[in-house]
Amino acid sequence: MSGIAPPGAAVPAPRRAAFVFIFITVALDMLSLGMIMPVLPKLVENFMGGDTARAAEIFGVFGTAWALMQFFFSPVLGALSDSYGRRPVVLISNFGLALDYVLMALAPNLWWLFAGRVISGISSASIATSYAYVTDVTPAEQRAAKFGLLGAAFGLGFVLGPALGGVLGAIDPRMPFWVAAGLSMLNALYGLLVLPESLPRGQRTRFEWKRANPVGSLKLLRSHPELSGLAVSEFLAALAHVVLPSVWVLYAGYRYGWDERAVGLSLAVVGVCAVIVQAGLVGPVVKAIGERRALMFGLAGGVAGFMVFGIAETGLVFCLGIPLLALWGIANPAISSLMTRRVSETEQGQLQGANASIQGIANLAGPFVFTLAFAWSIGGGKDTHWPGAAFVLAAAMLVGAAAIAWSATRARY
Repeated sequence: MSGIAPPGAAVPAPRRAAFVFIFITVALDMLSLGMIMPVLPKLVENFMGGDTARAAEIFGVFGTAWALMQFFFSPVLGALSDSYGRRPVVLISNFGLALDYVLMALAPNLWWLFAGRVISGISSASIATSYAYVTDVTPAEQRAAKFGLLGAAFGLGFVLGPALGGVLGAIDPRMPFWVAAGLSMLNALYGLLVLPESLPRGQRTRFEWKRANPVGSLKLLRSHPELSGLAVSEFLAALAHVVLPSVWVLYAGYRYGWDERAVGLSLAVVGVCAVIVQAGLVGPVVKAIGERRALMFGLAGGVAGFMVFGIAETGLVFCLGIPLLALWGIANPAISSLMTRRVSETEQGQLQGANASIQGIANLAGPFVFTLAFAWSIGGGKDTHWPGAAFVLAAAMLVGAAAIAWSATRARY
């Protein structure tokens, strides 16, 4: 294993365009995923001869396969970036996504479409490497703000993607795939010109499969008591987040009678608020109160937002919880920054891969937890009828996340 560069060693300072490229990469990954969301289920349904029920089952398998690829390959790509540098991993993944969307646009049957989702899950796993890149080139005290900007890129992609995909899909169901392919290819070509390597050769480490598999990568999170506590906190927060895609639509329709248009608008408001918080508030808040207190502040906002969702009797009151929930966006950049401080420069890719695996586990488990909680809360009889129970459960998870993170970081603050 290569040694860590001494504190005084010079690290190349990538041009400003390099961070802009990473920001665009994350935004385009999310934009592309969002663009195909309105058309992919319909495409599956067409391949199933119009059988909506069967198509729903198949689409669920697609989602599980995508999450599994993220779980298995995020540590692999993170470890590869620790060994061979961030630049080749990011660029190859971008080219891979572009070719994958071409494959999906041309898919003649369901199996080709399924293969495309698998490849998409593998290529999108490079997002962990993007976070490692930002860690390499950003001083520790500024990382939370930069991670907040990357979070804003996620929000932009999810706000704009479905809207653009719906417009393009109305013209041709395959067109969103072609546009996503073109954007990914242009981004990869642009990266060839502007993206320098961020990890000096002296700070790289030998690739080992025992570190690159999900179980091996998670061992890193047990290497330090504070890191272990932060990892558990991050898992609980990631699990709580899954309540939004799992029950938002069902809950809003059941409790408030919202139609597709109202649900879509509400999700757009969530995305806009998230972008505002992560792009504009993370840096100032962390600078004013520090990463640890910023983490607590963000989690408190999430708890407040979820509790409003869970107890709101009307749709208007429910909407008042959206800006509160958006404050939760301060927490993830803060905890990510705290975690990067607790591993060496040679392990940043492995750390981000492990974090992505945590997200993958949450994404696999969360839908079952929250859909079952919602089903129980509306079908358990008159005495137990409480439609907002899933959101209250998510709030409780964030309370647990806050308690664990506060305890884990007590020694340093």
